[in-house]
Amino acid sequence: MAQAISFTMNGKPVRVSVRPDTTVLDLIRGPLGATGTKEGCAEGDCGACTVLLKREGINGGVANAANACIMTAAQIDGAEITTVEGLAHEGVLNLLQEAMAENGSSQCGFCTPGIAVALTGLLANNSAPNEEQIHDALAGNLCRCTGYRPIVEAAKKAAGKIQLAASAETSHSASSEEISFDGAVARCPTSLAELLQARRELPNATLLAGGTDLGVARAAYEKDWSSIIVTNNVKELRQTQEDATGWTFGAAVTWQEVLNHVGEALPSFGTLIRRFGSTQIRSMGTIGGNIGTASPIGDGPPALIALGAKITFASVDGAQKTMPLEDFFLDYRKTELPQNGVIVSVHIPKPKADEHFRVYKVSKRYDQDISTVCGAFWIKMSGDNIEDVRLAFGGMAAIPKRARQAETALKGKPLTAENIFAAGQLLGEDLTPLTDWRGSATYREQVATALIKRFMHDLNGETVEVMAL
Repeated sequence: MAQAISFTMNGKPVRVSVRPDTTVLDLIRGPLGATGTKEGCAEGDCGACTVLLKREGINGGVANAANACIMTAAQIDGAEITTVEGLAHEGVLNLLQEAMAENGSSQCGFCTPGIAVALTGLLANNSAPNEEQIHDALAGNLCRCTGYRPIVEAAKKAAGKIQLAASAETSHSASSEEISFDGAVARCPTSLAELLQARRELPNATLLAGGTDLGVARAAYEKDWSSIIVTNNVKELRQTQEDATGWTFGAAVTWQEVLNHVGEALPSFGTLIRRFGSTQIRSMGTIGGNIGTASPIGDGPPALIALGAKITFASVDGAQKTMPLEDFFLDYRKTELPQNGVIVSVHIPKPKADEHFRVYKVSKRYDQDISTVCGAFWIKMSGDNIEDVRLAFGGMAAIPKRARQAETALKGKPLTAENIFAAGQLLGEDLTPLTDWRGSATYREQVATALIKRFMHDLNGETVEVMAL
């Protein structure tokens, strides 16, 4: 049993004894004294706490921006992190920092360290980013003082000139032992068998994948976790397989890795992934974690259901079961997952020539926001008529759900405005949206109908004016 967590920070080895549920932000600002990293929202939204995280075999093994405020110490065992203090080399600012200082890219400066770290991560991995890629890298960094134009210009000026300093010491490997300190324990299994054993032995442990959802409660509400099981190193959950039929992603595959594989073949899905998670969130959050939370407003499930995805999960006795993802969700926050079971993988079919897919998200803010309604639509055409169709929605019921009555109304018919209107009138047969601060039930019903209409316009190559999509 180990009492210390080992990792590399700013090129130097660190071995520290802390509770494994300590946030990385508290660890680096407290015992490690790296106070350049700031706390803003404590929810993974504002980016003031951004660090670069490099983990062997994850996200291509390169350093990606991540939110220290919702990440736990157990998750960085064996990893490398770079804080804003590590961007300078021998006391000399890197060229991005110099460019930001020269053209007034910050005012109060509170958000500046996180912005500098996030852009350094971008430029270290992409020597010639376009403006869209720069904005995408900044989507998880909020600056309230100034416009982003001088920040973007600083990134352009430093492009092609940024490299991360190599670690002076060899990075540590993640511990396979149980980490225990001050009454809290963490297990980091490396195989599915070890993971299931840990679930049996620690039935009340928090199962932690990316932690981008659970970490908010840990940081914002100071909720302690006496036991944690980290899934990042489970080889079966980290596998990605691709063949002619589709992709199979292990449950611990990050959304950034999913995006890298499906973004070209499913561009609409790629846009959704970029919107519901900034670089910081995508580099940590996992496809299995997004499903496992069973949120009625999670953005991944509606798209996956419309695509015809299947989920595989395992019981603690090792038995595995595969089913359509749409059948996995039972009721609010309730699923088919057995007690102390684990999600193993998700299979996404590849689109065929006669199949079409779109997903649309409506939210109050374009990036980094909770959906009011998420609509995902897949159809298979036979000539001018719809041979098969799947209409899936999030935010319209207690679970992500298909609108089967509307689907039935469309099958065998052409995709016309009249048929879309008739199908929209049937959404209430399957969907029961609630009224909350994001929108009323009536508003949600109208939006859902409008999104099906937008799908028709998209497939017909028609341009439509859409607000807040």
